[in-house]
Amino acid sequence: MKNYFTILLMAIFGFLAVSCTDRNDEVLVDDNDTYPMMRDITGTFNSGNSYTISQGINIASTDVVLVYRNINSGSSGTAVWQLLPKTEYLSNGRELDYNFLFDTANIEIYTEANFDQATFTAAEATQYLNNQRFRIVLVPASQGKNADVNYSDYNSVIKFYNIPDRD
Repeated sequence: MKNYFTILLMAIFGFLAVSCTDRNDEVLVDDNDTYPMMRDITGTFNSGNSYTISQGINIASTDVVLVYRNINSGSSGTAVWQLLPKTEYLSNGRELDYNFLFDTANIEIYTEANFDQATFTAAEATQYLNNQRFRIVLVPASQGKNADVNYSDYNSVIKFYNIPDRD
């Protein structure tokens, strides 16, 4: 009886010693079906399109949608990307908002203002409405959950997600 008790005690001790871990309960999930993607669109906001630019795109439920506007769209300057939503503060207390909506098949980028956008001067329309270039960036939510990345900084995002830049 004494031998059985010793063997049982050693078996229990051995089981506990082998089954103990470092208490790291982190579960790593490898999301192989979602990968970062980027698409550029250019359009003009006007009353005919209700100040909206639409783009069909396949968006997975596990994607995060980021939209950037090239603030040099109306000029020949180099691309400077600014995250939407964004409010542009104009003269005389006027405000122009760039924003976007999306579902699994479409992204709509639109402007709203606290004034009639048809009253823009030609120079203002060139800068804020005509031939505006946007960059849509889809990134997997699982990779960015605990990411140390500044999403308002376009260059940080493409570097973190290893997306090749194009201009």
